[in-house]
Amino acid sequence: MDLLRFATAGSVDDGKSTLIGRLLYDSKSIFEDQLESIELASKNRGAETTDLALLTDGLRAEREQGITIDVAYRYFATPKRKFIIADTPGHQQYTRNMVTGASTADLAIILVDARKGLTEQSRRHATISSLLRVPHVVLAVNKMDLVDWSEERFDEIYREFTEFASKLDIPDLTAIPVSALLGDNIVDRSANMDWYGGTSLLYHLENVHIGSDRNLQDVRFPIQFVVRPQTAEHPDYRGFAGQVASGILKVGDEVMALPSGLSTRVAAIDGPNGPVDAAYPPMSVTVRLEDEIDLSRGDILCRKGNHPEPTQDVEATVCWMDASALKVRDKVSILHTSRMARAMVKDIAYELNVNTLHRDQEATELGLNSIGRVSLRVTSPLLVDDYAENRITGSFILIDEATNRTVGAGVIRN
Repeated sequence: MDLLRFATAGSVDDGKSTLIGRLLYDSKSIFEDQLESIELASKNRGAETTDLALLTDGLRAEREQGITIDVAYRYFATPKRKFIIADTPGHQQYTRNMVTGASTADLAIILVDARKGLTEQSRRHATISSLLRVPHVVLAVNKMDLVDWSEERFDEIYREFTEFASKLDIPDLTAIPVSALLGDNIVDRSANMDWYGGTSLLYHLENVHIGSDRNLQDVRFPIQFVVRPQTAEHPDYRGFAGQVASGILKVGDEVMALPSGLSTRVAAIDGPNGPVDAAYPPMSVTVRLEDEIDLSRGDILCRKGNHPEPTQDVEATVCWMDASALKVRDKVSILHTSRMARAMVKDIAYELNVNTLHRDQEATELGLNSIGRVSLRVTSPLLVDDYAENRITGSFILIDEATNRTVGAGVIRN
């Protein structure tokens, strides 16, 4: 079975946590003790029915306030597919958490309250999904039971959203009317909306095609660790461990090591359960080479005629995640794949208003949760691709040198 990672997003009280709870409950993906725990918690809060949102809102502050603060990850599987869910916050002040949850997602579910329609946060999360190039987006119009299952209201919200989305890069958009509280169109088709001719949410998640989303053309294998056991059983073993970022590596393939530029061939590929003939994303493997060439953490294996260009000047869209604003000439550490370097901010071209898509070219800094175009100068060359071509080699995180905190995340736009 393949794996689908998806993130939920939307404004406060749109029902993201309830939707995930209903999805887990109706697909029978929770244990009896979990159900008993949330039933007791719901009773203690004075709720008349079981609050399924408590399945993901695990922090004390979340349960007290009835909101999502941190990204909550949940795992479940059906006979067709495995899933990792990232339940992201709806508050504007937690935009950085939304970016974190969506950064690895194959699909984003953007919830809209049928009574309120599109809000600033709905537009914000659609924009972030586009910036992060999430390949598939589902517009889930929730709380349809509170608008009398109105087809007209659903069509109105869908038209408004598609008009805004036309300014973004969203290659695949699907709209589904749902009621997370009652379970309509979550796992099973709703009898209350016979005018809707599409599938349920779970059916869509099980069948959305994600195989073509991965880059299988450009071989990129960032090295994370050099394996040298030097034991009596394996005295001459020398392998290079990492996760395949893109492309397909096969035994016998000619590869080039960067930044050295030396060429060799793949002698063997060892997977978690033994040798394999080929490796493709997102497999984690150890590659052994025919020749003993000098490779270390941060280097990349690629094709001789298809390789990233080393650069010390990086143009990127950055989401700033720290309370202290990012300013020109600030110094930070940058982690790109497994290579660490120091960087200085050369320029802030503009700050992006993710609600209106307006570019403020007068901006001189990026504050907490701000997104903008930034130019960086790096102390040692990075082997980068455009994010549109490769989400792994086209992204990075920024780290505060003094505290070692992650303070920013960026996607490279060449």
